[in-house]
Amino acid sequence: MNKTMTSLLALGIGAAAYSMSKGNNNIINARTMKRMRKRISKAIY
Repeated sequence: MNKTMTSLLALGIGAAAYSMSKGNNNIINARTMKRMRKRISKAIY
């Protein structure tokens, strides 16, 4: 595994978790989290 890859994943997960804890609507945040995960996976592969 690449160091840049792991850092990207950690950043994405951290940002998603932060937005989830900050936001009131969990459904919207879950959608954005899925979108972010797709973007991260595209960047990796």
